[in-house]
Amino acid sequence: MVDKVMVVVPAYNEEKHIEEVVTELCERNYEVVVVNDGSEDRTREILKKLKSKYRDKLHVYHHIVNAGLGVALKTGIKAALRKNADYIVTFDADGQHDPDDIQKLLNVLKRDKADVVIGKRNFSEMPFSRRIGNIILNFITFLFYGLHVNDSQCGLRAFTRNAAEKIEIYSRGYSVSSDIIGEIKRKNLKIEEVNIKTLYTEYSLNKGTNPIEGIKIALRIMINRFRR
Repeated sequence: MVDKVMVVVPAYNEEKHIEEVVTELCERNYEVVVVNDGSEDRTREILKKLKSKYRDKLHVYHHIVNAGLGVALKTGIKAALRKNADYIVTFDADGQHDPDDIQKLLNVLKRDKADVVIGKRNFSEMPFSRRIGNIILNFITFLFYGLHVNDSQCGLRAFTRNAAEKIEIYSRGYSVSSDIIGEIKRKNLKIEEVNIKTLYTEYSLNKGTNPIEGIKIALRIMINRFRR
C-alpha cells in the first residue's frame, strides 16, 4: 500500500510563483492542498486554471478575507486529514523551497525516527537582516517553549498523521511557526531537522523575517503564550 502524502501550501497574493510551485509539486505526483488566504491579486484566477489541469491532484480552498498564515495552515492541515493523508507537508508558496527536499523529510518520518521533521536552512547563505530576525525568533521560541531548534521559522515541515492530529494551531499570523514548536514540546512528539536548500530570489527575500518583523512576531508569541 502506497502512503498518501499531501502538501499544504498557504498562499496570499502569490501570483508571481504559485503556478510554478503547484506545477512542480503536482508533476512530482504529490497531492496538493492550496489555501488561498483572501488574495487580492491573480492568485485565485491562476489556481482555477491549475485546477482544471490537475483535477485529481490539486485541492483548492478559499478564505474570503486574509485570515493569516496560521489560519491558512490550519485550514490546509485539517483538509489533508479529512482526505486521509498519511503524511502532511507544509510548503511555502513564494518559491523559496526545493520540492526535491520533501522526500528527504519524508524519509526520516518513514524510518520512524521522528513525528515531525523541520527543514533547516543554511543561515550562512541568508542575508544578514533575515539571519538576525531568525536568530531572534529561535531564541524567543526556546525561551517560551523550552525546545531548541536551529530554524524555528522554516515553512517546510513534514508531519505524520498522528502528529498532525495532535498539534493544535492557535495563532492567526506568522507566530504560528513558533507555536508549532510549542505544540511539539507539549505533546511530547519527536522532532528532527534536515538540511534543505533555499532558493533565494528578490521576491522571497522581500517577504523574509527581518529584525523588525522578528520583534513583531516575538511580541505576538508572548501575547499568545500568556493568554493560554
